[in-house]
Amino acid sequence: MLVRDAMSTMVLTIGPAHTLRQAAALMSARRVGAAVVLDPDAGGPGILTERDILNSVGLGQSPDLERAHAHTTTDVVFAAPSWTLEEAARAMAHGGFRHLIVLDDDEPVGVVSVRDIIRCWAPAGERVPAVTTG
Repeated sequence: MLVRDAMSTMVLTIGPAHTLRQAAALMSARRVGAAVVLDPDAGGPGILTERDILNSVGLGQSPDLERAHAHTTTDVVFAAPSWTLEEAARAMAHGGFRHLIVLDDDEPVGVVSVRDIIRCWAPAGERVPAVTTG
């Protein structure tokens, strides 16, 4: 199976001036764990993840004052839609991250996550419902 078959094509994009609270609200509303940050002054798209926001808040920084650009990963590994899921999983495991921006002709066309890959690899009859705690 290929990345194009597993990726989410509804890419949440934000600007570098978004606050972390704004980014978190958009990510929550879309139920995604990452946003693609498009900064015209950067060399290409970056990524802001839920972990980046959590780390900032854990350091005592204000999500209303902190801007996305200060927490965006710009040294990003990009996937191509034609990559296999094995290639994507290998890149994630090697880099220690859970999301890959998928580029086609230098344009973000999707995001593939560890969850997307697991969903594709899990046999349909063996899928286990999500566990919630309360």
